Amino acid sequence: MDNEKVYQMPFAKVYPLLVNKAMRKGRTQAEVDEIIAWLTGYETAELRTFVERPLKYGDFFRNAPHPNPDRFKIKGTICGVRVEEIQEPLMREIRYLDKLVDELAKGKPMDKILRKG
Repeated sequence: MDNEKVYQMPFAKVYPLLVNKAMRKGRTQAEVDEIIAWLTGYETAELRTFVERPLKYGDFFRNAPHPNPDRFKIKGTICGVRVEEIQEPLMREIRYLDKLVDELAKGKPMDKILRKG
């Protein structure tokens, strides 16, 4: 899938996929929300409004109020690609979230996912 198609996807379509991925592995929507808040600076209440109104996935990241400076500590592969090697900045932000939700689904503790300590 090319980057522009990903950027144009509705947030309301992507968010439930992220939540379902985590929940299938025994994790919670609240944990996914915590990850998104940590990464982007959005409040949980804002996420609920984004699900109910039209918002493109690319715009969700472009307009993030407080991207976490520690997000650059996120390393590893997602979909066979090393996130730290992704050249397109917006796609890198999207893949950071994919990687964090993947770590959540694999059972990693929240303090490790959120790069604390």
